[in-house]
Amino acid sequence: MDNFDDIINLPHHVSQRHPQMSMWNRAAQFAPFAALTGYEDSIKESAEENEKLFEEINNQQHKTIDEYEINQNDAGCTDDSYVVR
Repeated sequence: MDNFDDIINLPHHVSQRHPQMSMWNRAAQFAPFAALTGYEDSIKESAEENEKLFEEINNQQHKTIDEYEINQNDAGCTDDSYVVR
């Protein structure tokens, strides 16, 4: 007897108890699934937080530069006369 010779010609079993699954549902079983549910939302949220932080840092840097320039102007320093020692 070769492999499966005893069962190869038997009729296909159809359950009387369980209805046959539709092709759509059967295909869905083998479709890829979202193993990382919520991952994209988390990435988007993180990106938004980083963007806000970047804007805050950028605004603080501009504020610091503006304050530095105001202090230099108040001290009567110009680009040519101010020397860092």
